[in-house]
Amino acid sequence: MDLLARREHSAHELQAKLVEKFPEHAPLVGPVLAGLTRDNLQSDQRFAEAYVRALIHRGQGPYRIRQALQQRGVDTSLTEQTIAVCGEDWFELAVQVMHKKYGRQPCTSFAERARRSRFLQYRGFSAEQIQACFTDNETDDG
Repeated sequence: MDLLARREHSAHELQAKLVEKFPEHAPLVGPVLAGLTRDNLQSDQRFAEAYVRALIHRGQGPYRIRQALQQRGVDTSLTEQTIAVCGEDWFELAVQVMHKKYGRQPCTSFAERARRSRFLQYRGFSAEQIQACFTDNETDDG
């Protein structure tokens, strides 16, 4: 219960932490988690929603968010549903992230454009979203 009091956890995370902390009680972890889920004390959906909001706030794109949720054991369909429901404008977020990192100066060289593209790609944005950042930047400045 102490783990759930601090923040939401996925069932996979909670199982790993409990087995690591109490290896002698590993067979009991499954039924305990089922009880927590039944009593609505643990919910992968709540975890996914909170985690998606946190990653968006940190400037992460949809691909990075999908990967992070997958690593934490969240079901793929729940991941897709949560990302779709969040209502985030990924194009606008990509522009905001680029402006926060590089300011509003236009790209003066191909190397600079490639550097910014790699940064946004690392953050989890699609090629289409990255391209839109440069199109918006050129029309804003030009």
